[in-house]
Amino acid sequence: MSDEVQPGHVRVRLDLSYDGSEFSGWAKQAGGRRTVQGEIEDALRTVTRSRETYELTVAGRTDAGVHARGQVAHVDLPEAVWREHHVKLLKRLAGRLPRDVRVWALREAPSGFNARFSAVWRRYAYRVTDNPGGVDPLLRGHVLWHDWPLDVDAMNEAARGLLGEHDFAAYCKRREGATTIRTLQELSLVRGEDGIVTATVRADAFCHNMVRSLIGALLFVGDGHRGADWPAKVLAAGVRDSAVHVVRPHGLTLEEVGYPADELLAARNKEARNKRSLPGAGCC
Repeated sequence: MSDEVQPGHVRVRLDLSYDGSEFSGWAKQAGGRRTVQGEIEDALRTVTRSRETYELTVAGRTDAGVHARGQVAHVDLPEAVWREHHVKLLKRLAGRLPRDVRVWALREAPSGFNARFSAVWRRYAYRVTDNPGGVDPLLRGHVLWHDWPLDVDAMNEAARGLLGEHDFAAYCKRREGATTIRTLQELSLVRGEDGIVTATVRADAFCHNMVRSLIGALLFVGDGHRGADWPAKVLAAGVRDSAVHVVRPHGLTLEEVGYPADELLAARNKEARNKRSLPGAGCC
């Protein structure tokens, strides 16, 4: 796959967010299911009055029910279409898109930019509460309720044993031909004044179900069902453990995607393609 933009086209970066509650994930699917990619591509085709659908490439393909605050995508548009529409394109998309997805910025991307392969990290947040009364009704679509008290210090102790570059096969749903080697750069949990525990999870890339499996393991530590050394033992075993539950998707939000300086984009693209198999696909 080449990062060369076809002659007569302009690569455009999109920064966007969405509430994943009513979407069957990011990626277009057969059978007419509602997806984020489908909604944006349909809106883009409509507002540019184009017969062609311009396909988006995204930093991380979120699963059904997962939210995004800092998602990034790119699209290659014909130069004539970009020249004609770019001034008013953002406002027109706002008028055409459904209310649960927003594009916040549109700009011509620097040379060598690829929303997926240029990324050096993705940062997710998972939010959970152990409040005996449950979740605030206004937050119920974004916070998981765990009905056992959680020891955040024990969870952080367990999290430290998972940091670094490892084969995360024990925490990933395997995909044919895809590597499960990842570098987990940050995994930490903080309880806010409102009692909500927010887990910050940052890595160069994630394999399928990785974040939600990691959180599932840490919750078992936090509620006392497993010791703080158990998640690292599962990781070292290298196989799926039936005790590791994939927690529900609604507590998960893609918060931010990190990119290198413009002059390093091309080198990062090459590195990511050689080292990983489709980073960010089918996450998390």
